[in-house]
Amino acid sequence: MNNETSRHEGGSLLIIGAGPGGYQAAAYAAKNGLTVTIIEEEHAGGTCLNCGCIPTKALCHDAENPTDFSAAMARKDAIVSQLRSGVEQLMQMPGIRFVRGHGSLQADGSVKVQTSDDEEIIKADNIILATGSRAKLPPIPGIDLPGVVTSTELLTIDHVPARLCIVGAGVIGLELAGVFAAYGSEVTVIEFMKECLPQMDSDIAKRLRKQLEKRGITFYIGAGVKVIRNVENKEIRNEEISNSLNFTFSHSLSVSFEQKGKELSVEADVVLIATGRKPNTEGLNLEAAGIATDSRGFIPVDENFETKIIRDGENPHLYAIGDVNGRQMLAHAAEAQAHRVVNHILERKDGLRLDIMPAAVFTTPEVACVGPTEEQLKAENRDFIVHKATFRANGRALCIGETEGLVKLITDPDDRLLAAHIMGPHAADLVQEVTAYITLGATLKQLRETVHIHPTLSEVLIEVN
Repeated sequence: MNNETSRHEGGSLLIIGAGPGGYQAAAYAAKNGLTVTIIEEEHAGGTCLNCGCIPTKALCHDAENPTDFSAAMARKDAIVSQLRSGVEQLMQMPGIRFVRGHGSLQADGSVKVQTSDDEEIIKADNIILATGSRAKLPPIPGIDLPGVVTSTELLTIDHVPARLCIVGAGVIGLELAGVFAAYGSEVTVIEFMKECLPQMDSDIAKRLRKQLEKRGITFYIGAGVKVIRNVENKEIRNEEISNSLNFTFSHSLSVSFEQKGKELSVEADVVLIATGRKPNTEGLNLEAAGIATDSRGFIPVDENFETKIIRDGENPHLYAIGDVNGRQMLAHAAEAQAHRVVNHILERKDGLRLDIMPAAVFTTPEVACVGPTEEQLKAENRDFIVHKATFRANGRALCIGETEGLVKLITDPDDRLLAAHIMGPHAADLVQEVTAYITLGATLKQLRETVHIHPTLSEVLIEVN
């Protein structure tokens, strides 16, 4: 196939991975006349729906007013099941063929699909790799001991650990710290960097840590874990039951770490490793397809998320979206990238601003952001102005009893909105409003001149000074 002539309506698209990026690409492409095959070897919906965003947020919600942990876990499972069924139903729409199996790239530009009982070779004009990511485990001695888990296992645990040690104070670590602390765990968080949420505004991150400490969570910041040891080894596991809900841990682990030159340790019943994620590229046979990964294992892509094929010959257009390209490891980023790719295949221009990507952490209180931090702007030698407000005088915040928080809006010297960094009630919703203004190139004056309902939390945005 000639690369110069393959983009047209009515062409074929093959997608490996049915997570947010994959299933959104499939649905959008089918609606626009492409013939789609989507391959998934596990559950439809990917990490986000099955063992990431959705189950975590369900537990975060119930943890705000914790009652019965088993009931919260059951509700979480019901939500996941309902949404997964919805994705599977979406993948049955006209123009889409949903295949359960493992897809791997072949040297001739085709994809080999291995199902449970068959093997098939599929060719397509365009291929999208949307295989997502999984937990990244650092080389810590003892990390393979029973009771040391990733978020995937912790989200299926059938009890509340008396003592939970979390290695890593990123989004996953902090959200699950808040959940299990609310249900009674003694939670300790160990973070190597100098502050939690190292990619976010340092002022906001510090304030969030202080709030979580008030909720009983202990933090060791600037601390590097050296080894995990088994103090007692009394693991109880029902090997006859494959469902991961049916396991308990009854042993003690010791986590040794260094902080400011001192050797310290904490004991825990369960240790959660939340130190980041790595791309799912194993088994894709990238080398045969002529694709090289970067030093971190991610697939490099251009502005249209097309990969660079490093061999000669006729090839399909091959794209990589979502976590597997490492650009913005967020479910909504994968969805936006999916739309950009399909538009590129159809030779359509779009106005998607993929450089403006909001993000949120669903702790209590919430944290959310869009745009660069003060630290990033300073590093780029850019001029900017910071505008701040608190929730203490906001009528709605007082009514709901959530007055802790800070709003930071950043503008350029011409009043153009550049960023928002918020800690407080419904921070994600507030940042979403600012995201719209930034996308449209609006000024803080224009935001202030937009009438806001009273009493609402959004009024805090126009109270910054």
